[in-house]
Amino acid sequence: MSGRATVARRILQFNEELAQTSLELPSGFRIVNPFTGPQKWTVREITTAFYEKYYDDERPRRLILGSSPARRGTGVTGVPFEDADVLASETGIDIDGYGVSRKASGFIHDVIKHYGRRDRFYSDFCMSFVCPLGVVRTSSKGTEVNCNYYESKELREYLRPFIVKTMKRQLEFGTDTSVCYCIGSAENFKYLSKLNKDHGFFKQIVPLEHPRFITQYNVERRDDFIEKYMRALRGRGD
Repeated sequence: MSGRATVARRILQFNEELAQTSLELPSGFRIVNPFTGPQKWTVREITTAFYEKYYDDERPRRLILGSSPARRGTGVTGVPFEDADVLASETGIDIDGYGVSRKASGFIHDVIKHYGRRDRFYSDFCMSFVCPLGVVRTSSKGTEVNCNYYESKELREYLRPFIVKTMKRQLEFGTDTSVCYCIGSAENFKYLSKLNKDHGFFKQIVPLEHPRFITQYNVERRDDFIEKYMRALRGRGD
């Protein structure tokens, strides 16, 4: 990676800042931070290899924002929505513990293939999250389960300053703010739209159905949703 302020350097610096983040949450909730804990050095290797490969330039990119990382998805790899097997083959780093989000990452992987080469997709887009750290809650059975940042009003209020701060930082990647794509066409889109109204982050926000919604409940329409993603990402509307 060059010494100039590339997009890769900016994203990796952002990840380092996330590693230093400590957040107080309501009782029963906990932050999942892939950049700390026992796998942090593996995550650092994976993310460095990935971003140096695809983002070692100063090209403006449009953001594609999910809600927050899943604890066994991006919470393991540190790379949003990316397929673990593809990452392992590209970086040469085995990724243990990646589990429940394979269907979601698989759908996104198919979108990337339809868009063109991987380097073409990543030269146009940067995938991230409205809340870039994951959240889990303790269930009635005492086990931890994934939850979204918007799950309760109290949780949203706790996280709002962090979300606003990190959104501003993500725009400093050199982001093209003419349009943002929101993965999650219901609550995530609703919250991001309200946030955007208050802060003017983007000129336009385009909602897209979440891959989990597609692969679990509308698998027979998978090709239709891939085409919808293609129309949106290529700027041809609905």
